[in-house]
Amino acid sequence: MNAATVNATPPVLQIEHPSPGVRLIRLHRPEVLNALNLRLRHALAEAFTQADADEAVRAVVLAGSPRAFCAGADLNEYRQATPAEIVERGMGRLWDAIAQCRKPVIAAVCGHALGGGCELALHADLIIAGTGARFGQPEVRIGLMPGGGATQRLTRAVGKFQAMRLLLLGEPIAADEALRLGLVSEVVADDQVEPRALELAARLASGPAAVQTLIKETVIASMNLPLQQGLELERRAFALAFAWPDRAEGIAARLERREPCWSHRNGAG
Repeated sequence: MNAATVNATPPVLQIEHPSPGVRLIRLHRPEVLNALNLRLRHALAEAFTQADADEAVRAVVLAGSPRAFCAGADLNEYRQATPAEIVERGMGRLWDAIAQCRKPVIAAVCGHALGGGCELALHADLIIAGTGARFGQPEVRIGLMPGGGATQRLTRAVGKFQAMRLLLLGEPIAADEALRLGLVSEVVADDQVEPRALELAARLASGPAAVQTLIKETVIASMNLPLQQGLELERRAFALAFAWPDRAEGIAARLERREPCWSHRNGAG
């Protein structure tokens, strides 16, 4: 073992390609339950930017470890921080790199998903949670408030009154309650979280990429629009779907009672 190996900085992310079209991004700071420090935040932003730009990637799975998806922000980086320093960190840009990924994103959540970890999961399109998972926004308990989108995304996911309960009291909830509130898509046994997420990602990766992108963009955009504008956006997106060969192939396959052969081209955006 040479000096370079001894002094090498361990990676904070692990990138895997478990099946065609699927990229697995795994948080890797197990010694601190995958707490988000600036280095990990930058690595996540870069990983999602690369996945979004890579035409071979058609679905992304975001995972942590069996004990924790992500236990929140690394408080060591906040202890002496000033308002100016927080602004200079440009956290919005780092979060946006995840939020703006056009590919379907599945969060595979085992263990803790608290604070920034819960906010990270909320950036996904589907959340598969283990029975032992816990979700929450405990920032109020240390005299802070969420800064990664929870006051907005959590409220849109579960409604004002449940969001206020989670945000103002800071108490975590179990996976079954998160499912009841609409915070997660599905709850499975802890040892089945990642296999289930990868199974769904593989199904997405084999689907019509352009239309999946249109659906994701339309749903997210409509959350910020009045109903009538959202409906108009959907109608325009529906018409745009006729521009890609997947529409003709999908209809033909259904009428001919066979499996479709999708182009896998991401023509939306």
